[in-house]
Amino acid sequence: AWPLPLAVSVDEEGGRVARLANHPAFLVPQVGSMDDVAATGIPENARRAGKTIGGYLAEYGFNLDFAPVADVNTNPDNTVIGSRAFGSDPVLAGRMVAAEVAGLHEAGIMSCLKHFPGHGDTDDDTHDGSALSDKTWQEMLSCEMIPFQAGIGAGTDLVMVAHIAVPNAASDGLPASLSQEIITHRLRGELGFDGVVITDSLAMGAITQSYSAADAAVLSLQAGADLLLMPNGLPEAFDGVMDAVENGGLDEARIDE
Repeated sequence: AWPLPLAVSVDEEGGRVARLANHPAFLVPQVGSMDDVAATGIPENARRAGKTIGGYLAEYGFNLDFAPVADVNTNPDNTVIGSRAFGSDPVLAGRMVAAEVAGLHEAGIMSCLKHFPGHGDTDDDTHDGSALSDKTWQEMLSCEMIPFQAGIGAGTDLVMVAHIAVPNAASDGLPASLSQEIITHRLRGELGFDGVVITDSLAMGAITQSYSAADAAVLSLQAGADLLLMPNGLPEAFDGVMDAVENGGLDEARIDE
């Protein structure tokens, strides 16, 4: 028998991104937006939110929540994060993120920090097309990385990598989800994360406008991602990965990892 259970996952952040809580078919507790939770200044409230969400997810058979959002909401023009983040103070956000991870874990639910390396300072939405942050890595270490480091310290199971380009923090100029510099050197090497790395949805415009399903899958794996979320054509992505392993473009040891 295969020893690992299937990962049954959902976007259940609270607030406006809550697939169960915002659906009329499910009568579950409403925890509100993480922005409101952060406004209380009390990390215990984030732990309670995580435990509440985790409690009802477990009842419905989920074991992985794509939460908490570890972005810092620093750009007022940002349309995609906003109230989904624990506010604009990175230190407070870090305390909240760590607390929510603990709450989800208490309920038996795996957590996933997102959207590495930080989607809070972008103007654009990667659902629709490319987005970038012009911050340097040093600037990110003093802001964006603080909640991610806190969540990693709290033992998060997964980190989700965004499709944002960070040209001043990674010389390859690629979306972070396809960047070995961001995933392997920064997230793994510098921040010491040894859990599972997952991409954001590979069906989002930031990827599909520039990459085939096969190329996106191979590039993500080469970069250091372990799980490929929603490839834009699963057969093509699968075949692309198989071809890359067979022709030596993708090391089989990376697949084994």
